[in-house]
Amino acid sequence: MSTHETHGTFRDLHHGERPLLLPNAWDHASAAALYRSGFPAVGTTSLGVAAAAGLSDGSGAARAQTLALGRGLARLPVPVSVDIEGGFSDDPDEVAVLGAELARTGVAGVNVEDGLPDGTLADPARHAAKVSALKEAAPGLFVNARTDTHWLGTDATLEGALRRCARYVEAGADGVFVPGLVRSGEIASLVAELGTTPLNVLYSPAHLRRDELARAGVRRISLGSLLFRAALQRATDLAASIAAPERGPEASSPMPGYAEVEALHADFGPQP
Repeated sequence: MSTHETHGTFRDLHHGERPLLLPNAWDHASAAALYRSGFPAVGTTSLGVAAAAGLSDGSGAARAQTLALGRGLARLPVPVSVDIEGGFSDDPDEVAVLGAELARTGVAGVNVEDGLPDGTLADPARHAAKVSALKEAAPGLFVNARTDTHWLGTDATLEGALRRCARYVEAGADGVFVPGLVRSGEIASLVAELGTTPLNVLYSPAHLRRDELARAGVRRISLGSLLFRAALQRATDLAASIAAPERGPEASSPMPGYAEVEALHADFGPQP
């Protein structure tokens, strides 16, 4: 499949009969396994990529690992979308260089977020400039502009999310992503305001199912770090059950949360 065909296929998946369910991989093996399981597209999880390298998510530290993984995953026969955090730079031109390089390798899309490492939100004009720069440098790349209003609890209102989403769509975003948005009424209202622009939400096991999200108008559902965290849980539980079989298969540990995974690198001091 050519790069042009990959980009077109990925774009079409956002306008199918059902929302695109996008599983997020953290390395080549997990992405290849998801492809073999029949998923029509694969994304990456920034938490998984960073944590696997012993780095902090959202800090910009995992740029090299993200770029290397994106290059490798572009060989898969399905479209791949790469989570580039905030673009690994505050300079829109530098973000555009990264996007163009990923697009040249065959990556179909990127996800770029406006949440900052200090827990605040980026200036919307600055984030919109990153979106515009990405689209100018790589017009075929599907740019999914993420706003962390609800994820960080900053300006976590429907109006706040809509203002930012509208700004990013005006800048050229192909889709918008609002993780933490879980109420069907708010989702449906945002979908109505966005018109034909696909809305992406983060799957939450405690909230709406895929069919309920579909009825609300969602066009893309990301699994985020869920699979990576589940893999950590399963691996440690399996090792523990072998070490102490008397525990029994029912003695499973809770799935680690985002903060627990982030602490895995922080607990052991600075990187050498």
